[in-house]
Parts: sequence; structure tokens; C-alpha cells
Amino acid sequence: MSVSDSPVDRVKEHIRRYVETDGADGHEWQPGVFTLLLTTRGRKSGELRRTALIYQPDGDGYAVVASQGGAPTHPAWYLNLQEDPVVHVQVGADKFQAHARTAGPEERDRLWRLMTEVWPDYDDYQSKTDREIPVVVLEPVKG
Repeated sequence: MSVSDSPVDRVKEHIRRYVETDGADGHEWQPGVFTLLLTTRGRKSGELRRTALIYQPDGDGYAVVASQGGAPTHPAWYLNLQEDPVVHVQVGADKFQAHARTAGPEERDRLWRLMTEVWPDYDDYQSKTDREIPVVVLEPVKG
């Protein structure tokens, strides 16, 4: 099945380079800021949708933030994984299936601090919106 990449041109270009080079170009997006590729199933279309997200490793999994730059609504990828939490992840050249879940309050606080260490703008994004920006944990599926 084909995958539709982000409709945002700069993100689409980032994904193209990431995929073509198996993460050699794109995994480190900016100095010290690493990205992964997250593929979700569209909750309405059923199509596979892929985007690039800043991440931080956490234990065996990875944390990402559903910020959408502080927009008043959640990003489509987050709404998709709420409907179907089975996702595909690529971290550098490593590709795997994962289960996505929203971090609970205490875990979110810890992971939020972890994420703002690498991308301080998340605090600015949170101040722009009344919604609590979710932190998502991507846990690799074993076996």
C-alpha cells in the first residue's frame, strides 16, 4: 500500500530525503535535533499517512509531541493514532511497528521536560493554545 507524505512542502521534502537515504540525510534535522518518521492510518480515508517528528528516546520507546506549532487543534497524525494506535516508525535506518499511546499526567510532565531540552519552542507552542499538547509514547512491538 502506498504512503501519503505530509502536505507541508518542507516536511514532504525532509521525508523524501530521509526515505531515500535510509535516514542518513534527515535523521539529524538540525544539530542535536533528531527526527523519526511516523506512519499512521488515516481515520477517515484508511490511507497510510507519514510525517517527520522530533523525538527523544525513552527506555525502549520514543517520545514525540503533538504540538502542531501551538495550533488550537491536534494534528491529524495524533487523531489518526487515537483511532488506530498501531503505527510504523523509522528511526534512522531502523524500521519497526509500534504501539502509540498518550502519556498520562506524571509521565507527560517528565517527557515534556525531556522534549523541551532538545526543542525549547514546545513551551512557546503550549502558551499559544488552551489545549494541553499531548506527548505520545511510541513503544516498539516485540516479536
